[in-house]
Amino acid sequence: MQKVKQFAIEKKELCIRAAVALAVVFAMVGLLAVTVFAETTYVIHDGERQIIHKTDATEPAEVLEEAGLELNAGDIYATTDSSFLSSTITVRRAAGVTINYYGEIRNETAYEDETLADVLERLELTWNEGDSLSQSLDTQVFDGLNLAISTVVVEEQTYTAAIPYETVYVDDHNMEKGATKVRTAGVEGEMLCTANVTYVNGMETNREVLSQEVTTEAVNKVVAVGTGKNLVRFTNAGIPTIGDGTITLSTGEVLTYTHAATFKATAYTSTDAGCDTKTATGTTVRVGTVAVDPRVIPYGTRMFIVTNDGAYIYGVGTAEDCGGSIKGNRLDLYFNTHSECVNFGVRNCTVYFIG
Repeated sequence: MQKVKQFAIEKKELCIRAAVALAVVFAMVGLLAVTVFAETTYVIHDGERQIIHKTDATEPAEVLEEAGLELNAGDIYATTDSSFLSSTITVRRAAGVTINYYGEIRNETAYEDETLADVLERLELTWNEGDSLSQSLDTQVFDGLNLAISTVVVEEQTYTAAIPYETVYVDDHNMEKGATKVRTAGVEGEMLCTANVTYVNGMETNREVLSQEVTTEAVNKVVAVGTGKNLVRFTNAGIPTIGDGTITLSTGEVLTYTHAATFKATAYTSTDAGCDTKTATGTTVRVGTVAVDPRVIPYGTRMFIVTNDGAYIYGVGTAEDCGGSIKGNRLDLYFNTHSECVNFGVRNCTVYFIG
């Protein structure tokens, strides 16, 4: 009886063990099914954008493609497993930045989640205290960002600088209208300057003048502008400059005169009645031959003759001829053609007697 009872107990234990083993097998099969067919939830961070994507894909690149995220050249990503069926993918977008590093231009790749401080630390770029950075270190990176790191030196310098001269125009009624002549050449002046000069990477970028002291005054350029009528010139005298006792010709020759007087002048030529090519003193007539009253103006006297109306500059003439109607303060000026004589007519002239 005792043996039968012992057998029953052992049989019961065996059944229990079999049931437990079968339950374990079914649990493992179920877990394997869940593992094979379960989807993973991915939390994708792309800058300020966040995407939740469920998939049975396990490769991050495949997950991003399924989620519709395109990676550009230089973009990278990182993954973090949050739990058995949950992961995080963080996308880092590349940005091109240009760094002028003490004159050396460097084109670098940074990421939009970085600040400039992060970029410089990653690139191991350092700078000295007092140097200049064109952007704040906490500036968030963006594509196309420019940064300049420069050495800045400020020096106080003393130097001389030129003072430009001015050009002054003065009217001259003795010159043909529109003609110009330099009366006084311009001369630059000079001043002593003190300034703070700023150099960036050895190149001057700013000059702040602190003081200026004139050491030599500039001399203005003086230009005479003719305001007279259109002058007719018959000698090589050109447009003269008539001063006190001197006449400066356009050639640079300076004539001196003793006095000036007003005479009434007419014109003649060699083909006029009673005239020929020889003068009363035996010379050959030419422009510059003047018929005079020898009792008033002795033969051989040299004169510079200008009409008072400013229309004619006869220039240098010599008393070499006379005429029946040339009496007292009268002159007869020689011209080459009859038409010139007609155009001249009768005019009052200023005669400068050359001494």
